[in-house]
Amino acid sequence: MYNFSILLMYILLNIFRTRCISASCTKKNMSFKYPEARRDETVKDNYFGTEIADPYRWLEDPDSEETKKYVDAQNAITRPYLDGCGFKESIKKKITQLWNYPKFSTPYRHGTRYYQYRNTGLQNQSVIYVQKDLVSKAEVFLDPNTLSEDGTVALSGTAFSEDGKTFAYGLSSSGSDWLEIKFKDVETGKDYKEILKKVKFSPMTWMHDNKGFFYGAYLDQMGKADGSETKTNENQKLYYHELGTDQSQDIVVVEFDDPHLRIGAHVSHCGKYLVITGTKGCKNNLLYFAQLDSGKITGKLKLTEVVAEFVADFEYITNDKNLFYFHTNKNASNYRIVIIDFDNPKESEWKDLISEHPKDVLDWAHAINENMLVVCYLQDVKNIMQLYDIKSSNKLHDFKLDVGTISAISGKKYHKEMFFSFCSFLTPNIIFKVDFDQDSIKETVSHFVVFKNELIDSLKLFHETKVGDFESSKYETRQVFYKSKDGTEIPMFIINKKGLVNDGTKPCLLYGYGGFNVNLTPSFGVSRLVFIENFDGVYALANIRGGGEYGDNWHNGGRFGKKQNCFDDFQYAAKYLVENKYTKVDKLVIQGGSNGGLLVAACINQAPELFGAAICQVGVLDMLRFHKFTIGYAWKSDYGCSEEQEQFEYLYKYSPLHNIRVPQNSGQYPATLLLTADHDDRVVPLHSLKFIAELQNKIGRLPTQKNPLMIRIETRAGHGAGKPTSKIIEEVTDTFCFISRALNLTFSS
Repeated sequence: MYNFSILLMYILLNIFRTRCISASCTKKNMSFKYPEARRDETVKDNYFGTEIADPYRWLEDPDSEETKKYVDAQNAITRPYLDGCGFKESIKKKITQLWNYPKFSTPYRHGTRYYQYRNTGLQNQSVIYVQKDLVSKAEVFLDPNTLSEDGTVALSGTAFSEDGKTFAYGLSSSGSDWLEIKFKDVETGKDYKEILKKVKFSPMTWMHDNKGFFYGAYLDQMGKADGSETKTNENQKLYYHELGTDQSQDIVVVEFDDPHLRIGAHVSHCGKYLVITGTKGCKNNLLYFAQLDSGKITGKLKLTEVVAEFVADFEYITNDKNLFYFHTNKNASNYRIVIIDFDNPKESEWKDLISEHPKDVLDWAHAINENMLVVCYLQDVKNIMQLYDIKSSNKLHDFKLDVGTISAISGKKYHKEMFFSFCSFLTPNIIFKVDFDQDSIKETVSHFVVFKNELIDSLKLFHETKVGDFESSKYETRQVFYKSKDGTEIPMFIINKKGLVNDGTKPCLLYGYGGFNVNLTPSFGVSRLVFIENFDGVYALANIRGGGEYGDNWHNGGRFGKKQNCFDDFQYAAKYLVENKYTKVDKLVIQGGSNGGLLVAACINQAPELFGAAICQVGVLDMLRFHKFTIGYAWKSDYGCSEEQEQFEYLYKYSPLHNIRVPQNSGQYPATLLLTADHDDRVVPLHSLKFIAELQNKIGRLPTQKNPLMIRIETRAGHGAGKPTSKIIEEVTDTFCFISRALNLTFSS
């Protein structure tokens, strides 16, 4: 009897332990021993009389043995926690299953051929296919998956010569912003011998003689350039490369005295001009042009100044001889299209082709069919698209779209056909073909027909994509508007299963960004559908200030000293979701990346009681020193800089690293997972490393802090662009495992 009792107790104990692992142990019973990070109390900076300690400055050196050991120690805590989720295999299986569907880009015509990115489903990188016409068999043109065993070499930037006979393509390794540019002969499929190195933030544009190519590079940068360095990128120059020659023979054609200027370049559609932009931050640019009809390029180009101050954005659209068309926010918060005569470019002589709309934001414009412009507007965070005559500025056509986003468009100015793709939260990529035949328009759809128009002559369904067992009819999307702290109405999309009962029991994933004029419009995503379906959850996307959803005024409402509006908007989104019983605090997860990582970290500092969990991806977290690393100085156009007293004062108030506080009333921080990567040379990993060290030191050792505070540090990966499918699936799986364990959520298979 005694032995049986011991055996029974042993069995029950092991069942309990198994359930703790598989069902994510109740978080109140959790405790963690975090790595000890050395604090160097001697490191201090003085900002206008305010002394600020930086005890983890040593973590800014990614190559030191101490930093490497610290990274290993953090992963040694995080990895077992994530792997200990009993639902891990089910989560990974479901994500993989739903991710495994064919993906197609819009076709692009270059020369006499059509090109298209395709992915069979789980290929690490999409493959470029080529066709002689749209009905012939497609053949592989370039497969990036053959360039590395683990898929970490990715295409990043491409440009065909004007005659379509040469293909320039950039390759990025391990997610770094650094590129190497190669050239491929389209006829033979063979690469030229030359490779252009130390290329970063570069235009890629061809002379119309098909012999020369312009690109931007940091050839003077010393030391390593593989994405793991933190050194500031300075003194970019614009180079001219002649096909078939070594990079050492390339000619500097444009350089500026300011070491922080990044140079944009675009050979005009007529081939006779080079349009040059100089950008110092992430907003507003200078504008110049050079004439290219003087023969062979032998040295620096003679630039004609059009815009000499950083007062607005100017984006080249097209030109008709000397008349150039630009998309700009100069004196137009919602943007307009202006005509600038390069024979007389004074601002007093500029004319409007399309004036600013009083409410809708003119998002972009694209030249097609010689004298037509496709114009896309943002109307309450949904795209509308119209066709204009470039000569008369008359509107010719309204494209009837569902609620969603135009995610891509292709077709050159002289083409009589174009392709565009459409998506929404519940609609995967749909590709349309539009044929222009004088006054009639033919629209052909490669997926489901979502609009009709009296000008359409025919519709043909020639491709249908199915996403696993996903059925869009089971879900619904709504857009709500809620009041922020100052009374501003903020839009938010909410996606959930049909028949949702608002009883406050569902988990909710709230996503936000709020910066750099970036628009978060409806898009299709597998991971959020898995969250909704298998966690029985709700997904919410808040279009907070700082983005560009309502033009410059919306962006400026979250810049500089008004950045707190972003955090208030996001916190009030959380309050709205709880008050309207979509969820409750214990089941509310917030997520954001890059500037959105800053958003998440600032919010858990300011209002930890509002959230159950936080996913902070590649966040900007040290607001006093961000400008000192790689391209960080470019963000001063949104954040300001600690070297200016007024800007230091507001940065210091919200900088996540410097505002970690013990929660009031014996509260605790939400379960927090930081994600970063060793080759992120956009937002270098030191931000996340210093923040987790401070967070674990100040909060993680408190007896009241039972929620995990962890960091996942990826290897051979960067800020996100070009990440192979296998790594994306692993990251989403780990994120959901963390959420499942931290919030005690069941994942239904």
